[in-house]
Amino acid sequence: MNHTPLFLTPVFQERIWGGIRLAEQFGYRIPSERTGECWAISAHPNGPTMVKNGPFQGKTLSELWGEHPELFGHFPSDRFPLLTKILDANADLSVQVHPDDNYARTYENGELGKTECWYIIDCKEGAELVYGHQAKTKEELREMMEEGRWSDLLRKVPIRPGDFFYVPSGTVHALCEGTLVLETQQSSDTTYRIYDYDRTDEHGKKRELHLAKALDVITVPHVDVQCERQVTKTDGAEITTFIDNEYFLVQKWDITNEWAVEHTTSFLLASVLAGEGELSTAAETYRLKKGDHFLLPYSFAPFTIKGNLQLIVSAPAWPV
Repeated sequence: MNHTPLFLTPVFQERIWGGIRLAEQFGYRIPSERTGECWAISAHPNGPTMVKNGPFQGKTLSELWGEHPELFGHFPSDRFPLLTKILDANADLSVQVHPDDNYARTYENGELGKTECWYIIDCKEGAELVYGHQAKTKEELREMMEEGRWSDLLRKVPIRPGDFFYVPSGTVHALCEGTLVLETQQSSDTTYRIYDYDRTDEHGKKRELHLAKALDVITVPHVDVQCERQVTKTDGAEITTFIDNEYFLVQKWDITNEWAVEHTTSFLLASVLAGEGELSTAAETYRLKKGDHFLLPYSFAPFTIKGNLQLIVSAPAWPV
């Protein structure tokens, strides 16, 4: 039985649309005023996070995946399956789409596809995001893209803090200005940009678009996937299950006092979004605070969380 949670050091990614809210909201030391992404729990080669406590201190999550499969219950995959991020959309992100596993495996050197979901941590008054499109056929989609009829094509929806969106591969989407989001996704970094508002970088160069591949993978017509929340209340906690499907389980844990947890999933990824408290096993007590990210290994000891805090917790789905 494993008794030590693995606390992880985030990796930060600068983006043309990034800002400083990751520092303001979580106290992170960010590399610049254009920091767009906190890769909080990652074994992806473009940003593997490192363990900062216990017997595996200094090891990256990707190293542990290869060297200690017992920590993950010998999960049947050639790579760590999930990636947790926090995104600071200080400006609009490009309108984009992600491929599914089959397409990515064929055209992206064996990469996973990218199905993801968003929990809206915070957003400005009147914020919205791009979710889906209005085209009825592939030909109509192609015409509207080629003619630049973006206001007719793109579907925008209003958002507020606490909203949750499931974004399957093939879904046209974009976060918009003034949004802070926790994203749970497949461990992939493959994105096909459709429209980038004709922006240029510091060298006056526009970012590459990927229209041909995007047309291959966009779901037409758009399918609006609704997730029905399931809420369970216990003494000391309220557990909201947002989604539980073939990719991941994603929950919000609102801890108000003390909650004894029987760990039953393969392994858990957890991010503290608010408050502070403690995680205790029979052997040790660990302090939890806003901005912490940790992984509970397979067969982790029964534990208790005590305090006043909010976490987003996820687990990968075992292949059938």
